[in-house]
Amino acid sequence: MNKKKLIRKISNDTGLTLRQAGSAVEALLDTVTDSLKRGKKFRLSGFGTFSIGRRRSRWGRHPRTGDKIKILASKFPKFTPARKLKDMVRK
Repeated sequence: MNKKKLIRKISNDTGLTLRQAGSAVEALLDTVTDSLKRGKKFRLSGFGTFSIGRRRSRWGRHPRTGDKIKILASKFPKFTPARKLKDMVRK
């Protein structure tokens, strides 16, 4: 499912217009993004937790030349599903 289909599904299930459902989805995504930008976790009970993962800096090899290069530390978004979601998917 993509974002457009999600908006359509929410609109059909709730009776909201497509514009209202789209605004709700955008508000949710903005809230999750803002929370992660501030370094905070975003937890949806029964669904999962969005958080920031961290990678340490390390040495690697340039794929084309084979030269040794320094790979800088970085942050990345991470999602950990809740037990309830895991159980529902396993059935």
